[in-house]
Amino acid sequence: MVLLNEVVNKLNKELNIKSFGKDPAFSRFVPSVYDPIHFDWKTAFEKEFTDLFNGLMIRGGEEVERIFLAVFPTDQVLERFIDESNSGDLLFMHHPLLMECGDPNGKWGRGFVPIKEEYINKIKDKKLSVYTCHTPLDYHKQLGTSVSIAKSLNAKIIDGFLQNENGDSLVLICNIKKTNTDNLEHDLKEIFELPYIDFEGQRLNHIDKVAIVAGCGDKVDWMKEAEGKGVQAYITGEIHCHIDNNYGKVKYEKMMDYAKVTTMSLIGVSHSASEYLVKKTQIKDWFEGNFGLKSILIPQEKWWL
Repeated sequence: MVLLNEVVNKLNKELNIKSFGKDPAFSRFVPSVYDPIHFDWKTAFEKEFTDLFNGLMIRGGEEVERIFLAVFPTDQVLERFIDESNSGDLLFMHHPLLMECGDPNGKWGRGFVPIKEEYINKIKDKKLSVYTCHTPLDYHKQLGTSVSIAKSLNAKIIDGFLQNENGDSLVLICNIKKTNTDNLEHDLKEIFELPYIDFEGQRLNHIDKVAIVAGCGDKVDWMKEAEGKGVQAYITGEIHCHIDNNYGKVKYEKMMDYAKVTTMSLIGVSHSASEYLVKKTQIKDWFEGNFGLKSILIPQEKWWL
C-alpha cells in the first residue's frame, strides 16, 4: 500500500496541474451540469479540484492498494470501480463528467452528463478516491493522449500547433511509414479495438503525413491548419459533433461542408477510445513503476456513446 497523499503529490507534480490554472473546459462544464440540478458540487468535491477542475476530486482512505484506470465516468465504469475496489483504492480518469458524444452509426448523444449522486455517495461511503486530469494530460510530452496514438502508429512527431506556454502542442503533426486510407483505417481499428471508425473526406493511395489529436478534434479550423501543413490524414476521437442540440447540429453541418472540399482523409476513432489508449499503453506502467501498485483497466462498455 501507498499513502494517498504520496500518490496525489506525485501525480500533481508529474502532470504539473497547477501551471495550467483552471481547466478551460471543465471549469465551465462542471458548474453547467450540476448547478441546474442543485447539486452542491463545491462541497462534494475537494477544494483544490473546485479551483482547478483537475486533480484529486474525491478523497477516500489514506492508504491506496490499487489504481483503476478509465476515461469517462459512465455508470458501468463507476459500478465496476465500486464493486471491485477495496477501501482506499483510487480511480484515475481523464474526465470528471460523462460526455455522450453520439454514435456515427446510431443515436446522437446528450453532451455532458453529471455523475449520479448515488454513485458519488457510494464512493464516499466506501472511502474510495477519484482523481481526474484533462488538459494537462493532453499536453504531456510522455504521457499525453495524442502522444500515445503517435507511439502506437510508430509515428515521428515533426511539428504541431495549439501550443501551451511550454511550447507543447495539442495537435501533433507526424510522419508515418507510407500507407493508404484503407490500411490506415485497418490499423486504427486494431489499435483501438473498434468495430468501426467514423470517416469523411478523401480515400488516398499515399499517406505519410498525419495530424493526431485525441478527443474532440472536430474543429474545422484545426483541420484546415493541418491541411495547410501538408497533412494527408487527420486522426482524432471525433471528426463530427454528434451532440443532439443546436450547437451540435451547427457544428455537424459546418464539418460536412468542409468534408466536401478537403483533400485529407478524416478519421474518427471515438472520443473515449482515443483517450483510453494512453491508460493501457503508458499510464498503467507509470503507476506500477512509480508505486508498485496493481493497476486495473476499465474499458468503456461501448466506445461510441
